[in-house]
Amino acid sequence: MRSLTIEPLSKEAFAPFGDVIETDGSDFFMINNGSTRRYHKLATVQTAQPEDQAIISIFRAEALEMPLTIGMLERHPLGSQAFIPLLGNPFLIVVAPPGDAPVSGSVRAFLSNGRQGINYHRGVWHHPVLAIEKRDDFLVVDRSGSGNNCDEHFFNEGELLLLTPHR
Repeated sequence: MRSLTIEPLSKEAFAPFGDVIETDGSDFFMINNGSTRRYHKLATVQTAQPEDQAIISIFRAEALEMPLTIGMLERHPLGSQAFIPLLGNPFLIVVAPPGDAPVSGSVRAFLSNGRQGINYHRGVWHHPVLAIEKRDDFLVVDRSGSGNNCDEHFFNEGELLLLTPHR
């Protein structure tokens, strides 16, 4: 079983999978009579159909036992999905490039510093939210509309991956 190397989350490294939502290194302009920095359009909500809607939810996630065997990934073919940590806690991200099915050998793992959110682009394979703390909250921006917007892929035994965060 291949162990995933956990990389620090950066805009450059994550670009094949989506956007990193963070203020560090991002352009801004002043609003509200100069009292507020607006970090504008850090990510774009992607939807497939004109009648689709962008929605905002909160996910309360429980940490999974580590080390974790990665046996499945999911994708959302009809819309992007953003996760923004609300409590400032680091969290893990496991992704693979878009395609008919994820390739085990191209799966990557990232660690958010707790001030970075992520926006998975349409069709990017990813593991469901991976909280590190016992319980964590995430603001989620994604698509609502008709049609199946969640495909799941289960790896065969020879493709399983191991995620071992070091704390």
